Amino acid sequence: MAMDMDLNLLRVFDALVAEGSVTGAAERLNLSIPATSRALGRLRRAMDDPIFVRAGRGLVPTPFALRAAPQVRSLLEGAQGLLIDRKNFEPAELERTFVIRINEGTAASLTPALVRRFAAEAPNAVIRCVGEGNEDVDSLRNGSIDLDIGADPLPSSDVCSEILYRERHVGLVSKSSPLARTAQPTLAQLCEHPHVSTSRRGRTHGPIDDALSAVGMRRRVIAVVASPVAAALMAADSDLVALVPERLARYFAARLDVAWFAVPTELPAVTIHQQWHGRLDHDPAHKWLREQVREASV
Repeated sequence: MAMDMDLNLLRVFDALVAEGSVTGAAERLNLSIPATSRALGRLRRAMDDPIFVRAGRGLVPTPFALRAAPQVRSLLEGAQGLLIDRKNFEPAELERTFVIRINEGTAASLTPALVRRFAAEAPNAVIRCVGEGNEDVDSLRNGSIDLDIGADPLPSSDVCSEILYRERHVGLVSKSSPLARTAQPTLAQLCEHPHVSTSRRGRTHGPIDDALSAVGMRRRVIAVVASPVAAALMAADSDLVALVPERLARYFAARLDVAWFAVPTELPAVTIHQQWHGRLDHDPAHKWLREQVREASV
């Protein structure tokens, strides 16, 4: 019983490091906020350290907590490994939350299929998606992220990577747009309509602008949003043209009053990877997770 209690406290510690707040840790662990606060108090007494101190609305770890975090993560993974029979791993018995870092556009087209696979094979497991922001290796190393899905490979020898698929960008417009009634819009026709651009950094210029400039053309960008999902929704409800990943365009075309078309010029293809830390390469549950992502990406 004491061992169970100690492991539960370590799980709270791990979640607090990852979330930076009692509320976030409680949500991650499916605990109440009072229960998580009490656990933090027990952690402070057991470790004789404040562990986390207030910083604005959140919590920041003390130097001791930062030093302890990798060891705690290693202990939790070791305990998890002891509980799993590698030869008789059963997804149906899996009770685990997988944290996946993934951008909104990729999540919209990939995670519905992934959730359906989880519901069918591992109903007690949970997918927790967190948005891109700081695509660092440390979050994979310290276990705050289980899997990174995105276009940018993380340059580190201790990170494993697998290509899921390659994808092009296409045009997406409302079905009321004249472009929706054109079998294959030309570059000139694209430039006749206002555009919404997607850029996490707020840039109006992208690869399409380079292609247009090469033939003496220019598009008119009147809005910039951070997510291709936001761009697609704006195009669906206006006369704007959005350039979005083809998978996302297909997903929305089946559900919204929009149409998509190939862009009549060569644009750089995007390669989507799934990446994980090497220590999880042979973990049965994590191998199963990667297999589910692979199948959902087909």
